[in-house]
Amino acid sequence: MIELYWPVSNGEWLAWSVAAATGFFGLVMLFAPRYSLRLLRLRTSPDRPEAVSEVRATMAGFYIGLGGACILLHPQPLLYLTLAAAWAFAFFGRLLSIMSDRGNTPYNWVRLLIETVFAILPGGHALGFW
Repeated sequence: MIELYWPVSNGEWLAWSVAAATGFFGLVMLFAPRYSLRLLRLRTSPDRPEAVSEVRATMAGFYIGLGGACILLHPQPLLYLTLAAAWAFAFFGRLLSIMSDRGNTPYNWVRLLIETVFAILPGGHALGFW
């Protein structure tokens, strides 16, 4: 049986909070995909309804699965390292887009900052920094 283990140290709380935020982002994408697309500054085409299902399945599924696994299987540092790696690769993709795709916008810089924090907090805990 799975027990919900509450974090005990500040580092665990930071990592757990990133996992909870990741899961929350996934729930928003799952239950409000059109709103999520607007927040992400994306638009669907009326002749492509499968775009909304892509948000619910591909994007929401990974966010909920990763965040949920970190919360439910909590005291395992490798899960938090996985969470950190996922956010670090999101950071890398956004940075690459800023440099290559004329994505030098305030929106991308704010998102880059968020992705940096979301990669550092669970990664630092998993590696024993806090």
